[in-house]
Amino acid sequence: MLYKIAFMAYIDYYKVLGLNKTASAEDIKKAYRKLARQYHPDLNPKDASAHKKFQEINEANEVLSDPEKRKKYDEYGENWKHADQFEQARQQQGGGYSGEGGFSYQDFGGFGGFGGGSYSDFFETLFGGAGQKSGRTSSFKGQDYHGEVHLTLQQAAQTHQQTIEVNDKKLRITVPAGIANEQQIKLKGQGGPGANGAPAGDLYLTFIIQPDPVFKRNGNDLYIDAVMDLYTAVLGGDLVINTLSGQVKMKVKPGTQQGSKARLKGKGFPVYKKDGEFGDLIVTYQVQIPVNLTERQRQLFQDLQNNK
Repeated sequence: MLYKIAFMAYIDYYKVLGLNKTASAEDIKKAYRKLARQYHPDLNPKDASAHKKFQEINEANEVLSDPEKRKKYDEYGENWKHADQFEQARQQQGGGYSGEGGFSYQDFGGFGGFGGGSYSDFFETLFGGAGQKSGRTSSFKGQDYHGEVHLTLQQAAQTHQQTIEVNDKKLRITVPAGIANEQQIKLKGQGGPGANGAPAGDLYLTFIIQPDPVFKRNGNDLYIDAVMDLYTAVLGGDLVINTLSGQVKMKVKPGTQQGSKARLKGKGFPVYKKDGEFGDLIVTYQVQIPVNLTERQRQLFQDLQNNK
């Protein structure tokens, strides 16, 4: 399967939380808590849009709840991560650029208010124009990209390769067995190109493991319900159980109760980056009560009840 990963578009953190720039720290905290509860993956297990919204909410809160990060974000908008680099470069330019057009940095109203131009256009003008005339250039690391790769539980249980496409560039990655839901990996240098010879940004991939109709996963352990008839529950016998690696036969003890559990050691999920190690499979017995009894069968049950 080929996954196409595009760089993440600019996200207005205030808009994500339903706030404006005058919001207080307490306003941010309340908005985050309310939205985080609403869109939490545990409450929306099959809603991909809610999962994405939850990630945006966390990202917005991480920035706006930190006074230093929020100050940079308010001043530089989507390019707030480059604030320190810009300030250093601006100081090297003598506190601001005033070129032949007679404009300075303040004329743009900060990156967030740059009229119609882009972040890279601004730096090209600032450092590619005046910077080159003065013999100085400034380098900036490329933009980080973010994307999601969706896997089935079976895929996540096996080391395999996936091909992803990042802005028309194909990359082949190896997904280790045992990767966790929402686990993120970084591919260094696979993001946006850097400016003036600076290193490229990084690519962050988040793995989303889809709910499985048979198994439930908790860490490295798997859980499954096993249905058996009343006669096997009462008298004991063999029961065929599904595992990720195929079917196995297990012994059921006489008198097994509804809802009781059995543990199959080493039949669970592979442990991440630990070859040969697995969690356990926890089996919950579900006893199937017979229906549509014949008169003879009904009488036998009646006799058992009378003689208990």
